[in-house]
Amino acid sequence: MPQRATVTAFFQTALTFPTVVWSVLFAFCVVYWMLASTGLLDSESVDGWLGMDSDHAGTAQSAGILGRIGLSGVPVMVMLVLLAFIGWLVTYLVHLLVLAYVPAPLRPVAGLVTLVGAAIPAVALTSVLLRPLRPLFAHLDPPEARSLIGRVGQVTTPQVTARSGMAALDDGGAGLLLQVRSQPPDEPVRGDRVVLLGYDPADNSYLVISEDRFNV
Repeated sequence: MPQRATVTAFFQTALTFPTVVWSVLFAFCVVYWMLASTGLLDSESVDGWLGMDSDHAGTAQSAGILGRIGLSGVPVMVMLVLLAFIGWLVTYLVHLLVLAYVPAPLRPVAGLVTLVGAAIPAVALTSVLLRPLRPLFAHLDPPEARSLIGRVGQVTTPQVTARSGMAALDDGGAGLLLQVRSQPPDEPVRGDRVVLLGYDPADNSYLVISEDRFNV
């Protein structure tokens, strides 16, 4: 019974305001990684949702803001999952240990303050945790784009369009997972073999065409 009460208290706290806001963000990150790991979701699509790849000015501005608060230098979703978890943990503990004892009329205001205030330690701790990760990602530079032109890969996402898609390429080692784009009416689907025709540094993607169409 005590264990059941503990589980009930956990969910009651996690799924009520203000903790529920961070819970939703953290759940989004978990679902995102699950989908990305199976190839059902473009691993960099969140950049587009956040406006990180809409244009050069927007990208520079977003990167500048993240840099000033110490959250740059790693993939956006790595940063976001750490930020969400720490923000959730801080809010959850304050909610459970403090807000539960605040008079009912004051709880909405106290909850809002907790929700916003949790972002401060979340950003600070995330920045600290990202420091040892930056050199790792800095050394994971992809090979020269020109060396891949003409190579053949295999589509790993449900479809490749002019806006999204990914393909695996055998480089003789662990393999590469590349962002790829195609031009209508050619829209390769999962499992299709595609030929890399060109590279777009603006969004780090390759223009591809179905191998069957390429060989016509």
